Amino acid sequence: MVDNNDLLIRLRYALDIKNSEMAEIFKLGEEEVSVPEVVKILKKFDEDEADNRIELTDAMLNSFLNGLIIYKRGKQEQKPGQANTPDPSINSHRHINNILLKKVKIALALTTDDMIDIFRKAGLNVSKGEIGAFLRKEGHKNYKVCLDHFARNFLKGLTIKYRGA
Repeated sequence: MVDNNDLLIRLRYALDIKNSEMAEIFKLGEEEVSVPEVVKILKKFDEDEADNRIELTDAMLNSFLNGLIIYKRGKQEQKPGQANTPDPSINSHRHINNILLKKVKIALALTTDDMIDIFRKAGLNVSKGEIGAFLRKEGHKNYKVCLDHFARNFLKGLTIKYRGA
């Protein structure tokens, strides 16, 4: 099973984000994380050094992904009369892989065809329907849980797309 720290490590590598930028992105997502804390989050799991690693919670990863959207696309201005609604994905932490796909898609302004291409670069053929099912709201009749191997391959494809083979 892929843990949140591993997802963040892979995403950081794929997009070539520096530690200082990571702290800034967390802050944009309304999560205060210092650069030394980022280093502790990015440590690979090692039982001997478990004390020196910060476990990334679903809420922290979600905050990072929200910050990534703002970092890449800018802060969305609230329209007059629009209510300030809380992020519904915070409570949907059971399916963090789906949230990861959705928010990376938004942050990088990817189309469904771009996502198909990213999966293909990682050696996985995924249909438009499958991607649509991953991106649907939980509870929708066509919603599908994004399993770890899809998330891993998506991040692998992103790495190939942004950093080369």
